Amino acid sequence: MHGDLSIGDLSRQAGVKVTTIRFYEGAGLMPKPPRSEGDRRLYDAGHVRRLSFIRHARELGFEMADVRALLELSDRPEGDCGLADEIAGRHLTAVEAKIAKLTALKGELERMLDCCGHGAVAECRVIEALADHGLCGGDH
Repeated sequence: MHGDLSIGDLSRQAGVKVTTIRFYEGAGLMPKPPRSEGDRRLYDAGHVRRLSFIRHARELGFEMADVRALLELSDRPEGDCGLADEIAGRHLTAVEAKIAKLTALKGELERMLDCCGHGAVAECRVIEALADHGLCGGDH
């Protein structure tokens, strides 16, 4: 299966849009494929694997620079995976911080709704809290 996939085939197999493939090629994350005599891009199973790797890393929220570093590591399978662990650890810390912020946000919204009398807008606790952050009752 060397070089017999069109960009549309690659798109379908990897689950990404053609424009995304071109973006990753332009960003240097995907190697430029060879071209046929008719100037058609020719992709193979290696391109599918690499593009699937990129898609999965992006779905997990890794930044482009981290995806690039992880790809470089995956291109050297005999190397030390310490940097991969470091990148994943930093990302986990960032995800945990986002979860903490979202948990606090959830609590704030629940307090706003719990205090609302569900009457007229003039007495609406949600509107009051949005107008004055001090009324939220959170630790800010």
